[in-house]
Amino acid sequence: MADIHIEREHRMDLADARKTAALWVQQAENKFDMRCTYEEGAESDQVSFTRSGVSGTLKVNPDRFEIDAHLGFLLGAFKDRIESEILKNLDTLLAQPAHSSSNETL
Repeated sequence: MADIHIEREHRMDLADARKTAALWVQQAENKFDMRCTYEEGAESDQVSFTRSGVSGTLKVNPDRFEIDAHLGFLLGAFKDRIESEILKNLDTLLAQPAHSSSNETL
């Protein structure tokens, strides 16, 4: 099994970070058929996501997003490509205003 760990700092307050995370969830569910569960906390939130061959979490902190994904055997062969795409799309999403409703990134 291959693992991916990504951290990206941001300058949003927690409310705007939550809006951005909600967009991430919407895109993950619609574009990649992920099943996501969003758990809001007092100081940070956590999104658990899963689909065949992939499981992980997105942690929404006041100063950063952290993605930990576990790829199954078949997807593990594409780890570098998947990680690169996640990085590109997360950076694009973080560059957008939190109120944006674009569905083009994940």
